[in-house]
Amino acid sequence: MDYLHFEAQGNVAVLTIQSPPANALASYILKDLSTALDRIQDDPAYKAVVLKGEGKFFSAGADIKEFTSLQEENEYSKLSRQGQELFNRIENFHIPVIASIHGASLGGGLELAMSCHMRIVTEDAKLGLPELSLGIVPGFAGTQRLPRYVGQPKAYEMILTGEPISGVEAASLGLANKAIPQEQLEEETMKLAGKIAAKSGPSVQAIMRLIPYTNTSLYEKGQLEEAEEFGKVFGNEDAKEGVQAFIEKRKPNFKDQ
Repeated sequence: MDYLHFEAQGNVAVLTIQSPPANALASYILKDLSTALDRIQDDPAYKAVVLKGEGKFFSAGADIKEFTSLQEENEYSKLSRQGQELFNRIENFHIPVIASIHGASLGGGLELAMSCHMRIVTEDAKLGLPELSLGIVPGFAGTQRLPRYVGQPKAYEMILTGEPISGVEAASLGLANKAIPQEQLEEETMKLAGKIAAKSGPSVQAIMRLIPYTNTSLYEKGQLEEAEEFGKVFGNEDAKEGVQAFIEKRKPNFKDQ
């Protein structure tokens, strides 16, 4: 794992994304994350996982430049499904995964964080789904998970405007478990993980199986349709303009095409 640091702290596996400056979720990051999950899955000693980012950000989003190598609608839809399936694996993991968030958690970064079971954030963290500002849509189940945490009205607002919210607001909405000063982030996250790791393994795993039953039967259908829309939208001229504008660090000129 070249871009993900794996460290055992007692019965807690600590995974740190190491791809500065933005910790963008390129395919190789997702591959390393999958490898780490395999390792944890095969070792019954682990009772909790902490996921964090090195440097200034948790993760500022997907690797937009990597998208430009794709050409066909089905390629984009396939990419979306690959990300969704990995994040679904995290959501359905047999032990709790806690996201420790500072700086930016945007786009794919927030989608990754939302697939975790708990989120501890710094008060000044920025969380959002800005994809529409690029002329595209969230593709890693952001349209499906965000409403579950903040409700549909706020999810519409956050996704349609692309404006991020602070860690304090995220905690008030239920998107985060707790918002704390940055200097307390590591201590508070590990304290939570330690409390969980001290519990009986079989009872924790039973809870991990039971709570997901609250998901609706349409949840998987929503993800499939999100992947299809992700593919369709990337074929539009506005998407090409939005991505190019992002790379060139300028404001996009959308023409609704």
